[in-house]
Amino acid sequence: MIVNKTRDKVITDGEKICSTLWSKALGLMFQRNVTTPLVFTFSSMRKIPLHMMFVFTPIDVLWLDSKRKVVEMKEGFRPFSYYSPAKTAQYVIELRSSTIHEQGVKVGDEIEF
Repeated sequence: MIVNKTRDKVITDGEKICSTLWSKALGLMFQRNVTTPLVFTFSSMRKIPLHMMFVFTPIDVLWLDSKRKVVEMKEGFRPFSYYSPAKTAQYVIELRSSTIHEQGVKVGDEIEF
């Protein structure tokens, strides 16, 4: 379950943790829709750029710091594009498109998973 603790709202009721090199590399590639959000975990804070090669649907993305606070967001991240965040993060959450807007997620919100 992914919960926005700041707003006391459930963002989604399930997730897949991606902690291995293979799971991070594969991500949502070759999927036609986002049925299960992905949570990417890293051992330390760093800039985490993302690509949407072979991802066929737009998604929303949250970058979280080591305390799991949202430091950056990308709504409607388009297929076959690339994004390099300005901030460093330790976690990345990939969600169904429109989730950020529908759930009212804001930079600074604390996320639990």
